[in-house]
Amino acid sequence: MRPDILNPLFTPTETLEGVGPKLAKPLNRLGLGRLRDVAYHLPERFVTRRAVASLDDAAIGEQVVIALVPIEHQASRGRGPYRVLAQDDAGNICALTYFGRASYSAKKLLPVGEKRWVAGRIDQYGQMLQIVHPDHVVETGGDTLRRLCEPVYRLAEGLTQPKLANLVAQALEKLPDLPEWIAPSLLDRMQWPDWADALELAHQGVNAAARDRLAYDELLANALALALVRADNRQKKGRSLTGDGRLRDRLSLPFPLTGAQTRSIAEIEADLAQESPMLRLLQGDVGAGKTVVALAAMLVTVEAGAQAALLAPTEILARQHFETLRRMTAPTGVQIALLTGRDKGRAREGTLLGLMDGSIDIVIGTHAIFQDSVNYRDLGLVVIDEQHRFGVSQRLALAGKGRRTPHTLAMTATPIPRTLTLAQYGEMDVSRLDEMPPGRQAIDTRVIALDRMDDVIAAARRHLAGGQQAYWVCPMVHDDDTNELAAAEARYAALREIFGADVVMVHGQLKSEEKDAAMERFAAGGAKLLVATTVIEVGVDVPSATLMVIEQAERFGLAQLHQLRGRVGRGAEKSTCLLLRGEMLSETARDRLALMRETQDGFLLAEEDLRLRGGGELLGTRQSGDTPFNVATLEQIQRLLPVAHDDARMLLDRAEAEGATGKKGAALPGERGEAARILLYLFERDFGVRTLRGG
Repeated sequence: MRPDILNPLFTPTETLEGVGPKLAKPLNRLGLGRLRDVAYHLPERFVTRRAVASLDDAAIGEQVVIALVPIEHQASRGRGPYRVLAQDDAGNICALTYFGRASYSAKKLLPVGEKRWVAGRIDQYGQMLQIVHPDHVVETGGDTLRRLCEPVYRLAEGLTQPKLANLVAQALEKLPDLPEWIAPSLLDRMQWPDWADALELAHQGVNAAARDRLAYDELLANALALALVRADNRQKKGRSLTGDGRLRDRLSLPFPLTGAQTRSIAEIEADLAQESPMLRLLQGDVGAGKTVVALAAMLVTVEAGAQAALLAPTEILARQHFETLRRMTAPTGVQIALLTGRDKGRAREGTLLGLMDGSIDIVIGTHAIFQDSVNYRDLGLVVIDEQHRFGVSQRLALAGKGRRTPHTLAMTATPIPRTLTLAQYGEMDVSRLDEMPPGRQAIDTRVIALDRMDDVIAAARRHLAGGQQAYWVCPMVHDDDTNELAAAEARYAALREIFGADVVMVHGQLKSEEKDAAMERFAAGGAKLLVATTVIEVGVDVPSATLMVIEQAERFGLAQLHQLRGRVGRGAEKSTCLLLRGEMLSETARDRLALMRETQDGFLLAEEDLRLRGGGELLGTRQSGDTPFNVATLEQIQRLLPVAHDDARMLLDRAEAEGATGKKGAALPGERGEAARILLYLFERDFGVRTLRGG
């Protein structure tokens, strides 16, 4: 139960003055449904203005506050701008320019002959200075002058900067007085403000100490939650799973195991042999053979008399795993079943009965395998594929299906820098597949300017004419007038004119049935060219796909480009990846594309992506990969996460020393322990809260 002290922060945004059903819609689109969300909606940047007495003192492009007197209103015909000529105290003239509906407010805001304080950017139009759409127009200078440093927030349609700033101010006024969860010695050393002051300062201007304090709060909440899960897991009663290897020896494998696979299998088998439930992450580059390692673990489980479940993020990937594992295990007699949301009637009932009576050894499926109606006779191992698609809470839900806590093996094909592995999977041990199976060919990667589209079309034509298949990835779904990004739908239409019915399309806005149908048709060879957004980053294995085209490649992060490239090169034929770039490239974008040409080591690319992005976003752009953090930047994660983990470990060690952990879970004793519990609720680390005694 959430502590009462936090209740004001979790009240709906509709309780704020001025928020009705109309304004609630854009707020909800931004995820600002509660006061807590509004308070933590930090500015993206700040506009810094300078108060000037005369237009002569203002530089072109500068943000200023100045007193002006309107002298004439000029309305243009048609869709032309509406201009208000105004002069400063020295008689210098400036045009205040409005477009569209904004011109209606200009007539009321700027009456002729009455002085107004105007805030905005000074530009030049011909021989005249102008301010286009002034940010503020007020009768007296006080209110505007207090906005010399003004926050700029991310908005949604129907919401303005002044309105959101007002809601933020209201939310900050309602902040409760929370106990301090950071150790006093750390606060003093870092010279951080307290929590409420940090939030207010972060909205008022660029304040590194306040931002660091808020980032640390989030990192500490995450580190503490993961540490609690790990500590609680060690207290749980699992079961030791050991086998004699007879089933693995009878597998039908297409290639010998690599050294990395053999090492990882040994690490997993050692974990399975312990009564304490395993929590292990298996990181493997695209094509490194994670599935075989997972199968080896599942066969040990079956040899020990228990069942295993493999959770996949999509139905089509679940079906692919099912076919692959059924083929590999054909000589073993192991019973494998598939369970997805699509299964109905007798087929579903038969699978559910087989899981209950134990006649099914291994089940593969989507989230359907941990629904309430699914029961297992003895679930000993849970394998989660593409772990980043699932949260810790989902892991815990599936782990709760066993009579005793099952072992958990999570897998990801997204190479993660070591810093972020700690941030996202701090409760897990990690195994890495850093070798590729023999015979895996390098993918010929080339960077090509977008203006050579005819050459790219010709290359696609050659591939398709040779009986091969191709992917064509675009970063957007619809055209957007504000930029020049390629749109999947527009590209699909253009390629259909060239290649006809051989082209299919997949993007995230399609219904799952439509998406699966298109992917299945492509996987079966019924379509030769798949136009897609990044939904194919994790997808089906199509050995005959030998060409990957990625438009606007400079807009993707290295990790995602590498994942997309890994969709090809899965068969015996030589494969090619064409990275189409725009004309204007930043230095970082050039470095990123050059690295894609030079290496196919996913772990190296992940570390370089981290280095190149600096304080930017993680593992690709926001469209390509999220982190568990909303406040902390990459630079803050690298700098503050180790401190947060040490702090969380100290809290747990103190709890153990005071005997506050036991079979019923973990507790955090003392005043700081109670404050840390409040922190977990504040940042909604539910998977940590659930492990607390009484939580």
